[in-house]
Amino acid sequence: MITRLSQLFLRTLREDPADAEVPSHKLLVRAGYIRRAAPGVYSWLPLGLRTMRKIEGVVREEMDAMGGQELLFPALLPKEPYEATNRWDEYGDDLFRLKDRKGADMLLGPTHEEMFTQTVKDLYSSYKDFPVTLYQIQTKYRDEARPRAGILRGREFVMKDSYSFDMSDEGLDASYAKHRETYQRIFGRVGIRYEICKATSGAMGGSASEEFLAYSENGEDTFVVSSEGDYAANVEAVVTVPPAATPIEGQPEAQDYDTPASETIETLVQWANDAGVEIDGRAVEAADTLKCMVLKVDDPRAVDEDGNKVGPQLTAVLIPGNRELDEKRLEASLEPATFELASDEDFKNTDFLVKGYVGPRAMNANGVRVLADPRVVEGSSWITGADAPQKHVVGLVAGRDFTVDAFVEAAEVHEGDPAPEGNGTVQLARGIELGHIFQLGRKYTEAMDVQILDENGKRAVPTMGSYGIGVSRMMAVVAEQRHDEKGLVWPVAIAPYQVHVAVANKDAAALEAGDRIAAELSDAGLEVLFDDRPKVSPGVKFKDAELLGMPFIVILGRAFADGNVELRIRGGETLEVPADEIVAKVRELVAEQLAV
Repeated sequence: MITRLSQLFLRTLREDPADAEVPSHKLLVRAGYIRRAAPGVYSWLPLGLRTMRKIEGVVREEMDAMGGQELLFPALLPKEPYEATNRWDEYGDDLFRLKDRKGADMLLGPTHEEMFTQTVKDLYSSYKDFPVTLYQIQTKYRDEARPRAGILRGREFVMKDSYSFDMSDEGLDASYAKHRETYQRIFGRVGIRYEICKATSGAMGGSASEEFLAYSENGEDTFVVSSEGDYAANVEAVVTVPPAATPIEGQPEAQDYDTPASETIETLVQWANDAGVEIDGRAVEAADTLKCMVLKVDDPRAVDEDGNKVGPQLTAVLIPGNRELDEKRLEASLEPATFELASDEDFKNTDFLVKGYVGPRAMNANGVRVLADPRVVEGSSWITGADAPQKHVVGLVAGRDFTVDAFVEAAEVHEGDPAPEGNGTVQLARGIELGHIFQLGRKYTEAMDVQILDENGKRAVPTMGSYGIGVSRMMAVVAEQRHDEKGLVWPVAIAPYQVHVAVANKDAAALEAGDRIAAELSDAGLEVLFDDRPKVSPGVKFKDAELLGMPFIVILGRAFADGNVELRIRGGETLEVPADEIVAKVRELVAEQLAV
């Protein structure tokens, strides 16, 4: 097929849009692929829609090949299924809620677990119907507080979500493995550089959880890869390797000191070094100190003896002084509980809290739950707050002078930290989430009372897996990873067109030859974008061709007088090819890329 640029609904821009911060947002708008309709909401223009459909095609082919069956649910959904799983409330402000003319509550679907589960419940009743994998490619809606980065984080986006239903945990393992392999094929075909990272399940629930994170300096996710082995994890799921416990016996008694103006770790370390305090014969470092962070934790599961919710409770979190609190890691550790840092008012109203000098002893004495970083092992000795103004304690030993109720992952991860499972050390990278796969288990099937007759004629509850891919986000990820200073660089698999033909010579013979070459490329089964604009300068045609980013650009310029055309491999080399060989050459290069 041939699309003539003179007829294509397209206007390219020379300047970046004012609200764009990342390359994909800038280039997709400038190249006329998308157009902003509202904050976090974008229109898909012809080139963008073609690319989107190509990505959908790759996803659909691979999902069908693994045995998935496609269906399509509405985006406008009833409230009741989401009440059954408590997500009508759990989603909070992220959910688009609305009422119909009769006053019934409805929502715009952010995700469709409930709908898939309800449909299986309604239509299947015997173990003979299982296993089954269902999927859809659907527009989702989430009311992002700060939509940004174009289609990377919008309020309306296209997603492929699939769900497996099995009658056994072993069946779920097999379905999960099939999806994992399918995702690797999908991202491999599209040419994305990514890592499969251990992840937390968050509000989705479930057990096994992995994210497919694409490398990007502009990514919102931080992940780690190990220097040895194949360990990779989202930073929220990184497991701290604790040091060995230390014998308590024989350690000196803890001693309180006056430490004026030492509310920060930096000033506390300075005081210790000025005072001649040493740890194992060396100067004190920030890692020898212990921060005692005071939070208010609201756990929806916590009730009093009468069954009433107890509400937010003061909670202490202990982390080494050389690390900051990573709120995302703590949030993942506490899920489904939520937290906020204690306010000045909380300190004012709680007599045992002394700002800048809080320590775990007062927490233990006043019945406050104490959570700690895994490095706070039994026998470890710390410098921390003495719970009195201008005072710290040196040599406070875990397990002797204070106790820990539970361990949590709350401290930031540092480059060079030990990797779990003996895989060397961790290295930090930034990434964008492409996909997420979960073993949900029976969370939703139990909540929605899905009862299936097993092979013994007894009622059983099927187990589920959930598998998502951000289809529209994948387009932005490719743009992030594959661009240069001139514009986009699409891979053949998802480029709107495989070859861009431009006539840079105003000679009538060149114009006629451009028509002929475009037709021959099309007859050879290639998708052709033909820049036939008669009154546009060669320089503008070149800039547009590079901005639009088709994999191969055929230019009829000065060399055409000698029977040759210029073949620019976008992002690569430029070749001079005889005009009568250009079709065969482009077909060969396209086939090579598609075979990768």
